[in-house]
Amino acid sequence: MNPERLRARAAIVRALHATLADLGFLELHVPVLVNGPALEENLEALACADGFLHTSPEFALKRALAAGLPRIYAITPCFRGEERGRHHGTEFTMLEFYLHNANYLDLIPVVESLVNAAADAVGAPRPLFLRTTVSALFGGAVPPDDDTFYRRWVTEVDPTLTAPTWVLDFPARHAALACVRGDIAERLELYLGGLELANGFSELADGAELRERFAASAAARIARGRAPHPTDEGVIAASDRFPRSAGIALGVDRLVMALTGATDIMDVRLPR
Repeated sequence: MNPERLRARAAIVRALHATLADLGFLELHVPVLVNGPALEENLEALACADGFLHTSPEFALKRALAAGLPRIYAITPCFRGEERGRHHGTEFTMLEFYLHNANYLDLIPVVESLVNAAADAVGAPRPLFLRTTVSALFGGAVPPDDDTFYRRWVTEVDPTLTAPTWVLDFPARHAALACVRGDIAERLELYLGGLELANGFSELADGAELRERFAASAAARIARGRAPHPTDEGVIAASDRFPRSAGIALGVDRLVMALTGATDIMDVRLPR
């Protein structure tokens, strides 16, 4: 436990709330216990009572988005099994927000405003953000299969992402719940301090397509020897009412780490 970093964390969280309020966002308090977790093919949700501890506030916020709330966010604890290490915790804190009448590129100025406000709150320098694409990082030739993609990403691409960098336009097969344009998913990630900080996309607004993606995710989990997660029928029903919109999740603990120089996630949060 590091008291100075805990003070920095509190200042950063205050700055995040204040900036989002200034930008017209409504804070929502989402349920932590959910019927079905987010689409996670490679992660385990933690079962609890008659449901699961949520892996992100995504589905609760999307139902609010469909109800007509145009700018919404939550800062909330999230839980993922099998994730422990210097950069991962079973429990962690996530900021997630959504915008009406927006696509994935519209997320960038909002996130940069949040990061800059957080940096100002702790006297850290504001980052100079770069932009690139997945194709450019692979020299124009994205590996056609996932095994090669992830192996080369870990060994060749990830070590180069040391500067604050937006990575745009993932292969369509990595869309998750993003809109697809040709062979590109309208999805982006932000790297800060050598860590993946945020992941967002233009939101899919097609219930039938969303159901197909849930089914594909369940099949992928079964192929990996994992039990499929329950399908969230509420978010599928809501998806046909989505406006054109975009959303992004940002790791608060990792933001604090990047701005304070911490190398272990437990240096910026209280232990159990």
